[in-house]
Amino acid sequence: MSGVVAAMRRTLLSCTSLARHGMSGLVTTLVLPFGTAVAAELAIADTISAWLDLNHQEFAVLTTALALLGFSVVAAILLMRTRVRAARSELRLRVEIASLQAQGDRLRALLFAEPQVLISWAAGDDRPRISGDVALLVPADSPQRILAFGTWLPPEPALQMERAVDALREAGEGFLLNLTTSTGRAIEAMGRAIGGQAIVRIRELGGVRRELAEANLRYKALWEETELLRDLAAAAPWPIWARSAQGELRYVNAAYAKATEAQSAADAIGRNLELLETDQRGQLGRALNDNASYAARLPIVVGGERKTFDVHALKLNGGSGGIAIDAGEAAELRAALTRMTQAHRRTLDQLSSGVAVFDAQRRLTFYNESYRRLWGLDQAFLDSNPDDSSVLDRLRASRKLPEQPDFRAWKAKLHEAYRAVEPETYTWFLPDGQAISVVTTPNLEGGVTYLFDNVTESLDMARRYDRLTRVQRETLDNLAEAVAVFGSNGRAQLFNPAFAKMWKLSPEALREEPHIETVESLCRPLFDDSIVWGALRKAITAIENRAQVALKLERKDGSVLECMTMPLPDGATMLTFQDITDTENVERALRERNEALETADQMKVDFVQHVSYELRSPLTTIVGFAHFLSDPSTGPLTPKQAEYLDYVTKSTNALLALTDNILDLATIDAGAMKLELGPVNVGKAIAAAAEGIQDRLATDRITLNVEVDPGIGDFTGDERRVVQVLYNLLANAVGFSPEDAAVAVRARRTEHSVVFTVTDSGPGIPAEVKDKVFNWFESHSNGSRHRGVGLGLSLVRSFVELHGGKVRVDSIVGQGTTVTCEFPADQAARNAAE
Repeated sequence: MSGVVAAMRRTLLSCTSLARHGMSGLVTTLVLPFGTAVAAELAIADTISAWLDLNHQEFAVLTTALALLGFSVVAAILLMRTRVRAARSELRLRVEIASLQAQGDRLRALLFAEPQVLISWAAGDDRPRISGDVALLVPADSPQRILAFGTWLPPEPALQMERAVDALREAGEGFLLNLTTSTGRAIEAMGRAIGGQAIVRIRELGGVRRELAEANLRYKALWEETELLRDLAAAAPWPIWARSAQGELRYVNAAYAKATEAQSAADAIGRNLELLETDQRGQLGRALNDNASYAARLPIVVGGERKTFDVHALKLNGGSGGIAIDAGEAAELRAALTRMTQAHRRTLDQLSSGVAVFDAQRRLTFYNESYRRLWGLDQAFLDSNPDDSSVLDRLRASRKLPEQPDFRAWKAKLHEAYRAVEPETYTWFLPDGQAISVVTTPNLEGGVTYLFDNVTESLDMARRYDRLTRVQRETLDNLAEAVAVFGSNGRAQLFNPAFAKMWKLSPEALREEPHIETVESLCRPLFDDSIVWGALRKAITAIENRAQVALKLERKDGSVLECMTMPLPDGATMLTFQDITDTENVERALRERNEALETADQMKVDFVQHVSYELRSPLTTIVGFAHFLSDPSTGPLTPKQAEYLDYVTKSTNALLALTDNILDLATIDAGAMKLELGPVNVGKAIAAAAEGIQDRLATDRITLNVEVDPGIGDFTGDERRVVQVLYNLLANAVGFSPEDAAVAVRARRTEHSVVFTVTDSGPGIPAEVKDKVFNWFESHSNGSRHRGVGLGLSLVRSFVELHGGKVRVDSIVGQGTTVTCEFPADQAARNAAE
């Protein structure tokens, strides 16, 4: 056992010695990794233990010692390997750093072989690093000034540079710009994002490089221009094409392809589709051979429809090009313009103003009929397109222009309108008294348009209006009534002195156009009625439902004013005040007198009714005893007694009739009279009325003539009242007729009435009495034998009007009087109408 351990120890010592002498590779190769070696040792130990049958305690100690020994060896070997590798890495890094420094020096030398500036920004760092020849662009006093692009670049390139640098730093967008500094030097600015840094290189372009840059710019501009022209041609709505010298299509746009019904422009070129017909192409080719251009209006079939196009072609180097513009719309526009011009001319012909248009050469190109009539010019002369001066000379020869001391200077001033920009207005006062308003308006295309209006009547109306305004002002100032006009805003716009005097207001305060509320506060010391002032404010400031308002104001000073508001058409309101104190006093006195008269009249009626009623009873008794005494059964009477009794009977009958008339009038006046309607026989009514005046006819030897239409028939009425009317008319006629005269009564029927007329040959009725004959107790003998109390005609009118009829009196002094009464033929129809 000891021999084996000693052998293992010698082996380990050998390994350690090899490791110390640098044989780490061999040791590493021979010695297993630590874990594997331990496992092997354990396996070997187990085997040995099995072979040698050692006890477990000794074997454990031995195993532990071997493991520690192996771990120490492996650790020493690993430490040695790490040091060797670190030395080798340091050597390689120094070699690489030296190589990079050499390469950097070469690149820096190459980079700064020409004047340029580098500006770099590290990621997340706003501080730039600037290197290179900064003095190339800015003075060397401050390299940071190079970042102020506006100090060495014009405004537009500086803005372009700032935007490019911002885009580079924020989004990593590279750029390449060719710029010109403020001093005229050409530079190139290039920006790139490299290794997390934003780097901008600025260098001056010179020599061949500058020429290449300029050529590049020209090429770029030419390319952009070419692309722009191609895009423009492709987007144009007109067919555009280009041909080679052999006549083959080299370019067409979308409109050409659509016009030739091709699927695309390439399809049209591939199939060499033609837009023009054969003869049209031949004509175009011949024209281009002779000239450098061609223009014609040709019919072309597009989409199965024949349209008109304006075809333009040019002869180019190596071929030709053309365009076809749709002329249909232009023709329609031209036709529409022609129609509009004609309509414009027709409209101008209907104007009352004279219109004359002169072109830039001052020749007449248009005039309307009002212009010709205004100046009385010959139409043939106007149609010859005369110039402006010729027209003015002809008008001057006819004395139709204002008289001028220097006509040439006046005409030159008028013709300044051809060079003017704004219109001018003149008023010509002609020798014949007319006034002509003239407006000269410069035309955009040159020339002048004259507008002539006869303003004679307008000026005359203005003068008359001015005179009328002054007259109204004077009239208003001299009115006794107080007048004030308030505008729609409630302010006093106009007033007369009477208004200020009536309300004791200051004219200076009124001239400041006070509001109605201010006027109210100034007038309240004389009249303090809030309701009335509120109504006036509402009438003045109301917008809708504007109506007249009439008010009566009783002021504190005892005066009475009549107020009236009058809405005016312009939204204003006129307020008038009239002092009616005297009128009010007179009216009050008249009203009191009228009430007294009405009371007296009522007393008269009551007295008459009372007296008539009181007289009727004794009269009835007297009449009864008179009849009793005249009865033969009572006993014989002496002739003298019979004569006296006859006088008593006649007197009582007359007095009883008078009493009945008074009672009837009083009943009618009280509205208590009722008619007993029924059929009235006209002939019988006249006979009954005539029977009552037979004794008077016989006494005065008066003839009664009765004329009744044969077919007059009956009418509806109160028969007793109709007889009473006729009796009163006949009695009145007999009373005014002289002896041996004639009285006529006539009756006739009209469509709706029955008419009675009674005519006498008395003295007639004077005009001043005619309106009073129907009043109570109006009796006028007018030199006749008639005596009465004046109730007959009053009863006639009352009874006729109760029937719904009318009474009319026609009289001629010295020739007689005719009284006409009309009774409605049908009372039922009359009542329905009422």
